[in-house]
Parts: sequence; structure tokens; C-alpha cells
Amino acid sequence: MDINVQQMIFQFIGGLGIFLFGIKYMGDGLQKVAGDRLRDLLDRFTRNPFLGVLSGALVTALVQSSSTTTVLTVGLVNAGFMSLRQAIGVIMGANIGTTMTAFIIGVDIKAYGLPILAVGAFLIFFFKNKRVTYLGQTIFGLGSLFFGLELMSGGMKPLRSLEAFQELTVSMSHNPILGVVIGTLFTVIVQSSSATIGILQGLFGEGLISLQAALPVLFGDNIGTTITAVLAAIGASVAARRAAFVHVIFNVVGTTVALILLVPYTAYVDWLRGALNLEPEMTIAFAHGSFNILNTIVQFPFIAVLAWIVTRLIPGDDSTIEFKPQHLDPIFIEQSPSLALDQAKEEVIRMGEYAYKGLEETSLYLNNKQKKHSEMAMQIEEAINNLDRKITDYLVSLSQASLTDEDSHKHSALMDSVRDIERIGDHFENIIELIDYKNSNKIDLTEQALKDLNDMLDLTLMTVQQATKSLENMDREEALAVVQKENELDRMERSFRKKHIIRMNEGVCSGQAGIVFVDMLSNLERIGDHAVNIAEEVLGEKESL
Repeated sequence: MDINVQQMIFQFIGGLGIFLFGIKYMGDGLQKVAGDRLRDLLDRFTRNPFLGVLSGALVTALVQSSSTTTVLTVGLVNAGFMSLRQAIGVIMGANIGTTMTAFIIGVDIKAYGLPILAVGAFLIFFFKNKRVTYLGQTIFGLGSLFFGLELMSGGMKPLRSLEAFQELTVSMSHNPILGVVIGTLFTVIVQSSSATIGILQGLFGEGLISLQAALPVLFGDNIGTTITAVLAAIGASVAARRAAFVHVIFNVVGTTVALILLVPYTAYVDWLRGALNLEPEMTIAFAHGSFNILNTIVQFPFIAVLAWIVTRLIPGDDSTIEFKPQHLDPIFIEQSPSLALDQAKEEVIRMGEYAYKGLEETSLYLNNKQKKHSEMAMQIEEAINNLDRKITDYLVSLSQASLTDEDSHKHSALMDSVRDIERIGDHFENIIELIDYKNSNKIDLTEQALKDLNDMLDLTLMTVQQATKSLENMDREEALAVVQKENELDRMERSFRKKHIIRMNEGVCSGQAGIVFVDMLSNLERIGDHAVNIAEEVLGEKESL
């Protein structure tokens, strides 16, 4: 009996491991096939909450994880691409989309898990084309999902002879709240609602659990799946915490209503099983799908109420980074090119302010090592890249219009400034990566090196800020001050490099620390160069490249 118990446990946990790997690998493969289009899909189709529900369901069905969709959504809310109300629609849709895994499991092809694995492996190893490889990854993940299920089912079969298990299922039939707790806890532990549903389908398929006992577990699984979003939101922005909390409220309210209506809901699922002649696994899939669709229908009219509740429960102003341009109206290109140029300039100034803010967050990250600063800097860098594309497209369209000589000079100055600000973003991103490398490899800079870096960072910050101001006001004095500061930055870099070589020779500083230090200095010096380019546009001294 001991050997059987050991075999049972090993088969179950091994199968669960392969199943979880399969879901993750399949989702990753699908995400790579889709590329950035998933984020674009969420961004484009969330103009109203109904479209948000549809796009949330579709993206989740593709990535096989409601948590991934929620995290993507939180990122879009943070970036100012999506309001909290739109995000709530997407989160509701994610709950519907996550039921897709249960329907895949419900299709009776578990026995073909190994051949599906073989097809996936063949595509991964024998094709050089990336898209074919990603497709192979998706198929391999699907095969792992079925193979893991087959192993888990084999591990669960002996449970019917265990008296303790029989007593537990009887207790769950009489006490639905116990089922909800078990479903919630198990999903929290394995971090996958699909795994809990898969196990439930296996138990129900083997006749080890009744429908009355299975449904509360299924409801609990929906509460448990919110833990990933909650964990992701700890220490995150106000928007992230609100979105995670909406996920929790939505599922807790849904489960409460379903428990109150458990008797008629069980009768409905029973009727569905008979009417559609469903296999046991597919019965659970339909029960899961129906629950999430009905929950969304019931709560959809109350999206504004949900937004109001979480805003009251989690107060505070959110520091969102606004990715979208605020001033680029295409109508001005035709009607008033001069006004369109002013609009573009406003946007370039915003971009310059973001460059300053990103560098400021980089400085904070260097000194206190808190990830929130590096995350904010990287988000700002993304915003800069997005504004770069939008402003450049706007200015290119504007170049087709008839411009005066003065406006032509202004147009060319803005085009060059946009490129310089974008490069500043690239350089502080490089510094973030160097700090990450330093922290993960436990490389310590000497006190003197850190002081030198901070001195140069402070001066670089002032230079970037002054360059943006000089462009905003077309102020020659500010521009001349930028040129002076940049000369000082060049002098600093040469001096700090020499001091660093002395420290290396004295054995005070390690080789790795030296490489990181010098690379950071170089990036700061290059930021100074780009700031001077902006100032020279103001001075009218910039040579054409």
C-alpha cells in the first residue's frame, strides 16, 4: 500500500508539474506568435467596456492566463492608454477567456498527449523559421498539458478506495463553503485556475466527486486566481492596486451570488449535461464557462459602481505616465502649419520633461536600489519612444505643407531635437541595465566612484532640464549655459576616468566595477552631447549633419 501511495503522489505532482509547464509554454508560444499585437488589441478595442470584455476574453484565450491579461491591462492603465472603467471590462473578459483551457481539456484527446508533444518537438528542433518554432512551442505546450492531465488522472484513480477522501467529498456536498475554501486555497498554491479546473475535471471524470461538491470548488478557483494580480500589485501604483482589487471584488461577488443560487445552478448544469449529451470533463467546462459569462452579464451594468468602490477603497492620485501625445491635432497641418508647428513643439517639450524625469528615476535607482524607480524609468523610456514615433510622423506630414523660411528652420530644429531626446532615453536605459548588472552580480562601487557618479548625474540632470527650457523659450542665455555645462561634463568624465585608473592600480577597485563605472560615465557624457545639440538648435549654430 505504501508503494501505491508513493506512486500515486509522484504521478499526481509530476503530472501537475507537466500540466503547469504546458499551460505556461503554450501561452508563451502563442504570445510570441502574436507579438506586440496583443497589447495593441487591448489598446485599440477598449474604447467602450463591451469591446473591453471581448478583447479581454480573446487575449486571455490566446495567452491561456487571466493573470497575464490582468498584468498587461494594469500596464496599459499605468501608461494612460486605458481608464479604470475600460480596464474593468477587460478583467471581466479575462475571466471568460480563461475558461478556454477547460474546454480544451474537455475534448477527449488526452491519450494523444505524447504524439502532440512529438509534433511540437519536431517543429522546434527541425525548423529555423522563428514563427514555425513558436508554433512548435505552442503545440508542445498543448501536448504537455494533455500528458500532464493523463498522469494526474492516473494518480487520482486510487483515491476512490481512500475512506478519508470519500468523507471529504461528502462533506463538500453538504457544505459548499468548504468546497469554495478548498478551490481557493489550491488555486493560490499552484497559481493557476486552469490546473484546479483540470484536476476537478479529472476527479469528476473518474466519478470521484459529485456535481454538487464540484461546483463550489469551481467557484473558489475563481477567487484563488485573483491572488496573482494581488501579488503583482503589492508595492505597485495606485492604478495597479485598483485593477487587482476589482478582480477580487468581481470574483467574490460572483461566487457569493452563485452560492446563494447553488441549487438552481446545479439543476441548470445537470440539464445542460443531458441536453447536450456532455462528457463529464466537458460538463465541468460548460459549468465554468456559464458561471463566468453569467457573472459578467450580471455585473457588467455596474462597471461604474465597481470603479467608484475601488477608487474609494484605494484613494490617492496615480502617477501615470501619459504615453499618448496631447497636442498633435492633424487638422492644423492643413489649416495652419504654423500652429501645427507650435503643437509639435509643445509635445517635444513634454518629451524633454520625460527625459529629465527618466534620468531622475535612474539616479534614485542607483542610490537606493528600489525596483520601482527602474520600472518607472523604463516606462518613461517607452513613453519617449512612443512620442518620438508620433511626433516624427506628425512632422513628416507637416513637411508636405507650405512653410515659411522661418517655419522651415523651426521644423528642422524640432526634427533634430526629437531625435536627440529619444537618444537621451536610450542612454538612461543603458545606465539602468548597468545598475541591474551591478546589483545582480553584487558588484560594489567605491564610495569615491559613487560620489563621482552622483556629481556627474546631478550636472547631467541640470543640463537636460536647461536644454529643454532653452528650447521652450528659445532662450539663448539658457542655451549658452547648456554648452558651458556640457564642457564641464566632458572635463568631469576625463578627470573621473583618470581617478578610476589610479584606484584600479592601487587595487581599491575591481575590474568589473571599473567597467560598469566607465560605461556609466560614457552614457552620461553622451546625454550631455545630446543636450548640447538641442541648445545649439536654439543658438542656430548646429551644423547640418
